[in-house]
Amino acid sequence: MILAGDVGGTKTRLALYEPGADGLVRVAEETYPSGAHASLEAVLELFRGAHAQRVEAAGFGVAGPVSAGRATVTNVGWSVDARGLARALGLGRVLVLNDLVATAHGIGLVAPDDLVCLHAGTPDPDGNRAVIAAGTGLGQAFWSRSGELPSGSEAGHADFAPSSDLEDELVRFLRPAYGQVSVERVVSGPGLVNVYRFLRDTGRGEEPEALRKEIEEGDAAAAISRAGLDGRAQLAEDALDLFVAAYGAQAGDYALTVLATGGVYVGGGIAPKILRRLEGGAFARAFARKSKLGEWLERIPIHVVLDDRAALHGAARAAEAARHAR
Repeated sequence: MILAGDVGGTKTRLALYEPGADGLVRVAEETYPSGAHASLEAVLELFRGAHAQRVEAAGFGVAGPVSAGRATVTNVGWSVDARGLARALGLGRVLVLNDLVATAHGIGLVAPDDLVCLHAGTPDPDGNRAVIAAGTGLGQAFWSRSGELPSGSEAGHADFAPSSDLEDELVRFLRPAYGQVSVERVVSGPGLVNVYRFLRDTGRGEEPEALRKEIEEGDAAAAISRAGLDGRAQLAEDALDLFVAAYGAQAGDYALTVLATGGVYVGGGIAPKILRRLEGGAFARAFARKSKLGEWLERIPIHVVLDDRAALHGAARAAEAARHAR
């Protein structure tokens, strides 16, 4: 049995996998709200209480920077340490990966039906590939087809680069609250809420009373997304448009940074929910809107990953590979 985890600021998903004739087979899975628990070890204790099978390898994709097997889950504050997890699980070694590195490991396990093409492009079969995923935060990673292991990044915490007068104003609006306005302050679930607040508070639209209550009483980003997709509020539609353009522009910036001529994969929890908006063309146009290399970027394929277990699959795959490499 292989124990795998996708550890995020909102939820933690744990699963058991076993080798099958056609690859790894998921045999058990549980999801836990991260904020309701003190640590990953506490969640593991609950999971192991429900699923007591002997585990021979374990890997965890963690939403945060990883160094020497240690990480802090960015939006919940958990400390994750590979050695401590190994002791808790009775294993000689546990693999701790950035969650986007885990997703990169898992892309090859995603079924073709769970990939939606936004832009076909002309991929370089030997080129690097990149994954970008907006959810509670913004993660990014890349890997090559030459067999090299995926590499993570914390590019979501780099400065947001406005590309219009409206985005200039957005940065000025957010700076008093945050000081440095990172990409994640715009391109993430909380980022969509920031964009919406900016448009509302600067008088660029009226907020319907029903939407105001929905935002106050539940998941604000989800409420804004639903209202924008359903056409119930022009203010929410405008917020989605600005968000999608910023998302596409950042994906293009990252493709340039890592020379992702093999393709870009858009993952995370938000993309599948706003797929119709992403397919509208604004994302791909913003992706390629670079003054000198726009034509070069137009050759890069862009796919949306619908399988929200890609990071979980990838953590299991990486743990299995590490076990065989020992």
